[in-house]
Amino acid sequence: MATTEECRTALDKLSDNMAGADGDVRAAAALDRSLSCRITDLDITFVGRLKGGRIEVLDTLQGPPPERAQIRLTMNGDDLVSMVNGELNFAKAWGSGRVKLEAGLRDLFRLRTLL
Repeated sequence: MATTEECRTALDKLSDNMAGADGDVRAAAALDRSLSCRITDLDITFVGRLKGGRIEVLDTLQGPPPERAQIRLTMNGDDLVSMVNGELNFAKAWGSGRVKLEAGLRDLFRLRTLL
């Protein structure tokens, strides 16, 4: 089972990957939205913002987030680490229900480029 620190490192790596992307991926990541990433097996939620093509984690909370973010991810820690390391395909994990992504329709269309 992935630790809180491993999950935080994975989010930082994902942020670095998005910031270094070009073209459509960079444009899709250029949103300014509140963001939460709920790690179910650790019962924690990373909250922050997707801003300027980067994920800014502002806090780590125990349990579910107190407020509904504009972009919401839910998964277990191992899946987060595996996705960021390229071992788990996001689209397949999302399609099978292992990963949940919730956002407004317009944001989902923009984020699909990242998938």
